Amino acid sequence: MTRVALVTGGIGGLGSAIATRLAKDYRVVANYLPSLETEAKYWQAQQAKVGMQIDIVAGDVSDAASCEQMASHLLATHGCIDVLINNAGITRDATLRKMPAADWQAVIDTNLSSLFYVTQPLINAMISAGFGRVVNISSVNAQRGQFGQTNYSAAKAGVHGFTKALAQEVAAKGITVNTISPGFINTDMVAAIPDELREQIITDIPVGRVGKPDDIARAVEFLIADDADYITGTELSVNGGIFMH
Repeated sequence: MTRVALVTGGIGGLGSAIATRLAKDYRVVANYLPSLETEAKYWQAQQAKVGMQIDIVAGDVSDAASCEQMASHLLATHGCIDVLINNAGITRDATLRKMPAADWQAVIDTNLSSLFYVTQPLINAMISAGFGRVVNISSVNAQRGQFGQTNYSAAKAGVHGFTKALAQEVAAKGITVNTISPGFINTDMVAAIPDELREQIITDIPVGRVGKPDDIARAVEFLIADDADYITGTELSVNGGIFMH
């Protein structure tokens, strides 16, 4: 039986790499914001052209009601989501003294509260099946902090707290819950960094380059394997050595 994997933010740079890598061995469902339906359908069609059949599902991960609706649809269609990759995330950067409350809340809702909104309505089906893999995407900036990202760093640090607590709750049910903390990955988010600053970042990375989205997808693939059942509650850093602890 082919396992079913849901990737939130699945049509973005990092999410797309995860979804397409897993599509070889899993039935993948890529989540997207309802406002991006045209983009999502185009992305799905492009994957089909290279032989990858990936389902798509709308859902605003920052909204509890939207996630409930998405989960109901997925469970009715697939019976169970075996693998959940909580990947969706945004940035709204500013120093704390200049940060609008709305930008704080948007990042907390999308990057942290979303884990509760998406995972809670799916976890009981995993428990009933006696199998589940949950991988939550955090960030190196949760581990070390980052100037101008009190909202993002706080939310992404909360991701690993969520991971450790849920891992304890479901470990005896055949479900693992882990965190991946990427470093600087070649996505639109990193591309938006000014060239001079990006070059400085690269000089600080021991391996001498920014990461590729597939570096993270490979780590996801490792953690969700059936025989990775003794790895839970851990945080896997994939950052080229820029932060070691």
